[in-house]
Amino acid sequence: MKNKKTLLVVIMLVAILAIAGIVIAVISVNNNNKSTAENDGKFTVVTSFYPMYIATMNVVDSANVNLVNLSEPKTGCLHDYQLTTDDMKLLSTADVFVINGGGMEEFLEDVVERYPNLKVVDASKGIEIEEGNAHIWMSVNNYIKQVENIAKGLSEKDGANSKTYTDNAAKYIEKLKGLSEQVDESMKGKKVMLLSEAYEYLAKDFGMEVVGVLDLDEEKDVSANELAETIDKIKNNGVGLILAEKEHGEKMAESIMQQVDVKTLYLDTIVSGEYDKDAYLNRMNSNITMLKGSV
Repeated sequence: MKNKKTLLVVIMLVAILAIAGIVIAVISVNNNNKSTAENDGKFTVVTSFYPMYIATMNVVDSANVNLVNLSEPKTGCLHDYQLTTDDMKLLSTADVFVINGGGMEEFLEDVVERYPNLKVVDASKGIEIEEGNAHIWMSVNNYIKQVENIAKGLSEKDGANSKTYTDNAAKYIEKLKGLSEQVDESMKGKKVMLLSEAYEYLAKDFGMEVVGVLDLDEEKDVSANELAETIDKIKNNGVGLILAEKEHGEKMAESIMQQVDVKTLYLDTIVSGEYDKDAYLNRMNSNITMLKGSV
């Protein structure tokens, strides 16, 4: 009987250890192997945040590269992002740091000062930036340019994989051009109110007339005066459509729609999500389809 109890205890311990191993493995995958990227000797590319990670993931596909995202996949935009000790440790192991640019990475000066030899690939190079608005990936054509910039920057640093980066970028860009071709003139001239500055580039792609932008986030409290001014703009300019982010803009949009006859579309800003190569393609396609369906 004693032997049977001992055997049962051993079996239970083995089962617990096996389950613990699975949990640890899942955590490791969800953290994008951030801790293991430091010591395996591979060419290491660090991206600043989600949309840059998805773009770079497509460019480095099949190359012998460690790709790591600096911020967590649910971080969203990097407004006021503070670098941690772990972030700085990770960047110390990086061969390349891919950034969105346009002012998104406000911490960049600290990184350059600390690691002057780190190659920084600015994906915004050659793109016209709307004043104070770094959400350039929200234009498909801009995103194509960002992919080109990333491939070029990686090739300059890692010549051995240059052809792989160039070929992968070309394949991905062909898919992105399929999205771009879906953008037609169905919304051209349509007057729109934005409850997030992220949609300014998408609206521009469609040729919409942006009457006003009220940039809402978790720290933005809308005053009664701002609400009244926004409603006046909508009424006085014949605005028929609001573009908003559901998480931060739904409350404001509902308040507006109670007082004026206007439609709201809740679109995706593609700032966070799963690490999936087709994430941008699928989610931007959904945005475009919603816009075209609103006509």
